[in-house]
Formats: sequence, C-alpha cells, structure tokens
Amino acid sequence: MGDTSEQDERRRRLAAWQASGRTLWRNSADRPVGERLATLADDASTVYDLDEWTDVYGGGVVADLESKVAALLGFPAAAFFPTGTMAQQVALRCWAGRTGNATVALHPLAHPEVHEGGALSVVSGLRTIHPTSEPRLPTADEIHATDEPFGTLMLELPLRDAGYVLPTWDELVAVVAAARERDAVVHFDGARLWECVTHFGRPLEGIAGLADSVYVSFYKSLDGLSGAMLVGPSAMVEEARVWRHRYGGQVFQQYPAALSALLGLERELPRLPSYVAHARVVAAALADAFAEPAAGAGADVAPPWFRVHPRRPHTHQFQVWLPYDARVLSEAAVRQAEETGVTLFRRWFDSGAGPPGVAMTEVTLGSAGLEWTADDVRQAVREFLARVETERTRADGTAD
Repeated sequence: MGDTSEQDERRRRLAAWQASGRTLWRNSADRPVGERLATLADDASTVYDLDEWTDVYGGGVVADLESKVAALLGFPAAAFFPTGTMAQQVALRCWAGRTGNATVALHPLAHPEVHEGGALSVVSGLRTIHPTSEPRLPTADEIHATDEPFGTLMLELPLRDAGYVLPTWDELVAVVAAARERDAVVHFDGARLWECVTHFGRPLEGIAGLADSVYVSFYKSLDGLSGAMLVGPSAMVEEARVWRHRYGGQVFQQYPAALSALLGLERELPRLPSYVAHARVVAAALADAFAEPAAGAGADVAPPWFRVHPRRPHTHQFQVWLPYDARVLSEAAVRQAEETGVTLFRRWFDSGAGPPGVAMTEVTLGSAGLEWTADDVRQAVREFLARVETERTRADGTAD
C-alpha cells in the first residue's frame, strides 16, 4: 500500500469518491471549494432574499434561521452556535448553574466523553457520571439506580458510537420521567435528531418536546457547511448567548453557514425518512451478501464472521464490522471505487478497544443511494471481497 502521507491518501480517496458513478452517499464536504461556493451562490436565493443585508454578530439570516428552528422544534427561543461542541458545553453549564449541581449524567460513548478532549471538565468545570456502560442509552431503572445526584441528564439521540442506536419511544419517555423524578433537567444531544422521526414515529416537535433543551447540527444530516442550534426556554437561551460570547462563539458574520442550513432544512430534511427506509434495504442486502457471497467474483468464501449493526438500522446510518485489518479494507474500498466507479464503503477503522484485526466502517445512506437495489449491493460486496482477498495477500507478502 506504499509509504504515502495521510494528505496524499485523502486526496486519492476524494478523487475516487468524486469520480464514482455509483455511491451510497455524496458528502458535500468532499467537493472542491469553488464548486461548493458556486452551488451555494446558485441555490441560496431559493430560501432567502439575497438583497437583504448580511448578518453582523447575529441578526439577518442568522436570526431568521433561529426563529425557524425554534418553531420547528417547538421551543420559544434558539441561539446559533459555530459548533455543536460549544453549544452543548454552554447548555450544560447553564443548567449546572440553574440546578446548583455541576454533575452531568451521560453515556461513556457520548460525544463529549469520546470526541471533545475532556472539555466538559477542563473548560466548563463539569463532572460526568455514567448510568450505564451498555452499548445503548440508559434505561429508567438505571437512572433510578444511579448512586449519586446529578443536575442534568444528557441523552445523545441517536448514540452514534454505539451504532447510531435509539431506544424505543416508550423507553425514551420513561428515562426522561426517571430523570425528572430525580429533580434533574434533560438535555438532548440531537446532532442527528432530524432523522429520528421514522424510528420513534413522532414529529420532531414531539421528540424534542420531551427535553428541557436540545442541540441540533446542520452539517451532519442536512449537508450544511457548519453550525449548530441550541433551543430551550427564553431565559436559558439568553444566558447561553452570554456564554457563547465568553467562549469565543460571537462570530462577526455567519451567513454562508446559515444559508446552507436553510437549504438543508428545505431540501434534505423532507428526504430523511426515505433515506432511513432505504438504509434498511441496504443493510439487509449487505448482511445477505456477507453471509453467502457468490462464486465467480474471486471471493467465493464468506468472511469468518461479520456484523451489520443495528441489523435493522434505526436511522440512515449504521455500522459494518469485519475481521480484517482496517488498512486492508480501506485499500480494497478505494481500489473498488477507482477500478469500477462504485463506492460501497469509505474508510475503515480499527476496533480500538477490541481485539486486533477487527475493523469497523460507518455506512450512510443519502440521495445517491436511493438508486441502489438489493442486487446492486450484493454485487458490490462480491467485488469488494475480491479486492479484500487481493489486499490481504499483498499485505501478507509485504510482512514476510
């Protein structure tokens, strides 16, 4: 696989994904700068009057976006933040002051615990406890059984690092009630809340309304440039604006991010239920193909084991696990894209806490993936596994 820099490998992957005629998901962040700017300039007028003045420290299109999201989620107020990390830290800090308890109950796989460098404690002076370590959100019984008091329960919906998993609606209602019985407030990490409506069978407003505050992202599912929104009670959101300034989030102008968020709400949000439905078709076809890959494509033996998780995805994203080195799988994936014009998988990652030689990838189903039939998926898996065998042989030869 050669001694190339990560930047070279990234360029290679981007070129292969961009050139692919068939892919499950096209991420706008993978496109060249000029192309993305041109698209935003061409499309923005469909969601906002471009003769209006730009925003300055809020106002303008940013204020319009805040009003729209507050109404959509059923809250009286909303504040735009440059990042979800900042929005969530501010929310939890505000609630700590109001409850008089700086302890936050959350899952050990929640975003602040895994992806933020310990910011809740280092930057915000908060302490975290874990009601459960199971790869799912806590149950009501686990909330009741937590040994010490906490001021806020934070629930990540869906729990991304456990496989984009969600509780049932009744379980979610029960866990929120259990937190309230313990005199705690409830905050939803709703970075991907937008795609939860299919699983819960409830509108966005009904889901968000269970919590005292909610954060949502604009780039993860809505294909925006960046940015996040914190919604909650008016007094709490006003306090959050003060903390946003203190944290360095009072950005001079943010109209490109706000315009792209409005476009995402207009275009991607209505499509998400169709992505979720088709992700279930794709996941089932992947499982079938890994269990019984067809002969004749160079890979007529199934992997020793595999895992599609959840087997029936809760959202339009899910995990796939295989018992091979991540570098082998990533190379096989990019070669498939380069040689066939089909991107089935993107990057693979070592299992981390698990045994060596086990890797995981995340699959996202977007508009491009709606064209795939189950047969298309099965054929793509056969072609992928053929390249996996080639790369494994090459890697073994290099090691020798």
